Amino acid sequence: MSEAPNNANRRIALFAFGAMAASAALGVALKPTKLLAKERKLGSLEVLIPKAFGDWRLDPYSMPLQVSPDQLAFVNTIYAQTLSRTYLNSAGARVMLSLAYVEQQSDEWGVHLPEVCYPAQGFKMRDASISPLHAAGVAMEVNRVVATLGSRIEPITYWVTVGDQISTRSSERKLMQMRYALKGVIPDGMLVRISSIDADASRAYALQANFVEAMHAALSRDVEALMFGVGQRAKT
Repeated sequence: MSEAPNNANRRIALFAFGAMAASAALGVALKPTKLLAKERKLGSLEVLIPKAFGDWRLDPYSMPLQVSPDQLAFVNTIYAQTLSRTYLNSAGARVMLSLAYVEQQSDEWGVHLPEVCYPAQGFKMRDASISPLHAAGVAMEVNRVVATLGSRIEPITYWVTVGDQISTRSSERKLMQMRYALKGVIPDGMLVRISSIDADASRAYALQANFVEAMHAALSRDVEALMFGVGQRAKT
């Protein structure tokens, strides 16, 4: 009478072993191995991003916001390249551009988002939103938030790319990473942050949109795909 239960237990054990083996095999099969960064072969951002475009010129006398040494050391362990510049137009308006490029997307990506890195420098954040941006034929959603520190009011526009797609939400980024993983690809990505000092956020965002339009028109196709994604052009 005890043989039947033993056979049943044996079948359950074999089924469980088979399921685990299949799961492990599937995991190995789906493990991404191809680095998109190697195919992209991105050069130096210092060279690739023009120092002048449209009505905008590099302001050599402006210094980017300094981060603490410990945060800078941590940032350097995550990003393959970073770039911080301030541009000036003929009317005397200034816009700050910050780029952070990763060769492999990871969960540590969020440490350099404005909502994280600005408070680490003592800023308070308010009025966060996701808004449409249309510039130079590009239609996309961007993140916007206002950072304040004493009398300094800094409206910020930013977005993140995963491979060749734009993302404004962390949940979207995870789904995009999974889609690439199913293709066996490890995506690279970039954080694009644009900001200006202005107590009038609407005016600041309009200025930043003008800057984005001029910059977009001056980029090579490869850099455009990395910064603005593929398939983001507005329908005509």
